[in-house]
Amino acid sequence: MSIWHHCLSIEQLNATIDGTILGPLGIAFTEVGADFIRAAMPVDERTRQPYGLLHGGASVALAETVGSTGANMCVDPTRFLCVGQEINANHLRSVRSGRVIGTARPVHIGGRSHVWGIEIVNDAGALVCISRLTMAVLERAHAP
Repeated sequence: MSIWHHCLSIEQLNATIDGTILGPLGIAFTEVGADFIRAAMPVDERTRQPYGLLHGGASVALAETVGSTGANMCVDPTRFLCVGQEINANHLRSVRSGRVIGTARPVHIGGRSHVWGIEIVNDAGALVCISRLTMAVLERAHAP
């Protein structure tokens, strides 16, 4: 059974990238399952820090991208907007090249808040970062 209130296709999701942080970082959505959403990001000159490793901030941007997109697909977009309230990340393994893949799954979907768990792995499937994202669910009439 799907958790989505309105499920967007990969093509629809990727059509929203231009003019956002996703474009410059090379983030692209790759899969939407019944209870998860996934995106990939290259590890290259756009996402590495000066020491040649994947920048932790880039990992957090990927985590918030998949988690917030998932949260917004779980609500009626004519009535609600989900916005990030808090995010944390534990960086577990360094990456120098290739790409990383972030998968978001809900931990809690409530009427006023959502909590999403995001796992980021490298091309070999090894865990690189684990993140937890809290989203506030706002009524459109009160949304910023």
